[in-house]
Amino acid sequence: MTAHSRRIWIRRILRVLAGFALIVIACLLLAPTGRYLLRAGWEEAKILARRRPIAALAADVTTTSALRAKFSLVLAARTFAHDSLGLETGQSFTTYSAIDRDTLVLVLSGAYRDRLESYTWWFPVVGRVPYKGYFDFDEARRQERTLAARGLDARLGAASAFSTLGWFNDPLLPSTVRADSLTLANTVIHELTHNTFYAPGGAVFNESFANFVGARGAERFYRARGQASAADEAFARWRDEKVMGRFWAELYGRVDSAFKAHPGEAPAHVAERIAVRDSLYVEAREQLMHEIGPQLRTISLRAIERVRFDNAILMSRRVYLTDLDVFDAVLSRHGGNLRLTIAAIIAAARTDDTKRPFDIVRRLAGLPPAFVADSVRSANR
Repeated sequence: MTAHSRRIWIRRILRVLAGFALIVIACLLLAPTGRYLLRAGWEEAKILARRRPIAALAADVTTTSALRAKFSLVLAARTFAHDSLGLETGQSFTTYSAIDRDTLVLVLSGAYRDRLESYTWWFPVVGRVPYKGYFDFDEARRQERTLAARGLDARLGAASAFSTLGWFNDPLLPSTVRADSLTLANTVIHELTHNTFYAPGGAVFNESFANFVGARGAERFYRARGQASAADEAFARWRDEKVMGRFWAELYGRVDSAFKAHPGEAPAHVAERIAVRDSLYVEAREQLMHEIGPQLRTISLRAIERVRFDNAILMSRRVYLTDLDVFDAVLSRHGGNLRLTIAAIIAAARTDDTKRPFDIVRRLAGLPPAFVADSVRSANR
């Protein structure tokens, strides 16, 4: 082939590649998921572009003393997460990005009113998840109304932090820094847990596991710093999380049994299931106020009074609060060594072919398998 022929073929190949790229971009712009991912990518790019090194900010005398203390705490927490817990920190939380709004992202979740079935969304890498974050708040509210109009329970709430699962060096954000010191350390360790291990399609396991590591990690972090009162408070918060986890698990069981006792897809059967679950939620509110509330040390009565009851709330609580006692049981079997516990759970979950990581954790704890909302039952969307 002559040099002239090669140039012709190269130009043809480049035209084909350019055409293919345009087709891909067009598909992304036309498809709802594509538009969503492009918007998310744009917002993430803006966050990343504003990053500044935390170490420099912590040493800068123009930084307020309160903010310097928070920055130093974050750096210490990530060092502890790496050195003492064995988590993969990469360069996450070594930078700070000052965004120009109080709320970072709104997270939407939904569930069908007559069955314990989450509405899910599919994304590359992470698979199906029972929540979707929106940087566009108007769009988030539109989608919330859309789910409600389709007869689903919908929940929209703010999130102060998120993880890109190690794909980018996640910066610290103002919405995270505004939290108290205990929550801040917990959040850093929680998100670094996602960097270390994330089971595609296993949102409930991923979040409950990270909740466990964040809470018990923060407790040990403060204990290692000689801050016994802070460590005790972190433990008290974890204890309350477990109490609430058991409450939601028991309620889940009651609602699930009630739905199964009233089968059928005729409108009358659907209405009957909804009426039964509404009655159970009224009872659950009374139980929370008068039986569970007095057991809680770190959750105020006012916060309890604001708790909403519907299927979306129930399913979203299960995402973060499933089998917390079982994780603690594995910790006990490892002599309280959190680093060994984390490593054992991740190693077992990596080899899980059943897609039921909670059963793996229960085996590590010496417990029999039990039904949990691991792979959230969903109408795949």
